[in-house]
Amino acid sequence: MRQLEGFEAPAGAWETEILPARLDSYEPSWLDDQCLAGRIAWARLRPRNGGERSASPVRTTPIALLARRHAGLWTSLSAVEEPVRPSSRAQTVVDFIRQYGASFFDELVEGTGLLRPQVEEALGELVALGIVTSDSFAGLRALLRKPAAGGRRRTTMFGMESAGRWALARRPRPQMQARPEAVEHLARTLLLRYGVVFWRLIEREAPWLPPWRDLLRAYRRLEARGEIRGGRFVAGFSGEQFALAEAVGMLREVRRKPPSGSWVSLSGADPLNLVGILTPGPKLAALTGNRLLYRDGLPVALFAGGETQFLETFEPATQWEARKALLRGAVPSSLIALS
Repeated sequence: MRQLEGFEAPAGAWETEILPARLDSYEPSWLDDQCLAGRIAWARLRPRNGGERSASPVRTTPIALLARRHAGLWTSLSAVEEPVRPSSRAQTVVDFIRQYGASFFDELVEGTGLLRPQVEEALGELVALGIVTSDSFAGLRALLRKPAAGGRRRTTMFGMESAGRWALARRPRPQMQARPEAVEHLARTLLLRYGVVFWRLIEREAPWLPPWRDLLRAYRRLEARGEIRGGRFVAGFSGEQFALAEAVGMLREVRRKPPSGSWVSLSGADPLNLVGILTPGPKLAALTGNRLLYRDGLPVALFAGGETQFLETFEPATQWEARKALLRGAVPSSLIALS
């Protein structure tokens, strides 16, 4: 989870794509347990500002997972001057939480005088705006359930009652310059995520992060202390590059290994969607429904807008195998209701 900390992905992609692609037999109870134990938190790090329109659907809201002890560092990097104001019903929920503190769903229903669907709708709006979060990931999961016919929600194992308490997200005041300790934590996190970091790779990250020049100062300090290595690790890109010592060894090992021919299919929302960033050609939009297929570390096929595009020429049998691998989803059976 440390590799994914602070990465923003659509809320609907975390448990249907990103986590199942990394954890065999992923079950939602694992993430819930980590959240309830106080190890992991979820939130929209960068709240909408007053210049943006109303809240987007929860499913496409950029959500990040992070170690709860690091939450203050991340929110200090993502503060905004003028957050957007919620609707009147959502503001009623905000006012109740502000007055009485973190509250369970039933307490919000009783205390605000709103109907249960109205409170649920208000919480969805507040999550999309980056104003509230809950103790457990079950709260976000409940908001992601697909409505059944007639607009009613399906009866599933994921209910609002399992969310724990709902609380206001803590937001520090914006600062002219990012805190040095926050920038250094970000620099370390990016190294854990990618192994090797340089300016072009940062394009895959959130646009509100500190500029490369700030990260560069942090990386130079880490290199001077002997904690990381600087050099030329990836050909074809200008500027300074930095890497973890173990990543350098892994790069050498990969070069010595013969191709295995294995397929790796990922969602376009995955942090490893580096098509058009590390490879030639257009980028693949970071949408949950888009897909890309890697073979031996190289992108060979894309799926976007309902169409498949092959980046290499294959024999018919291999192309059929590639198409099958590309479109094969990683959604656990227990999470079909969220996909």
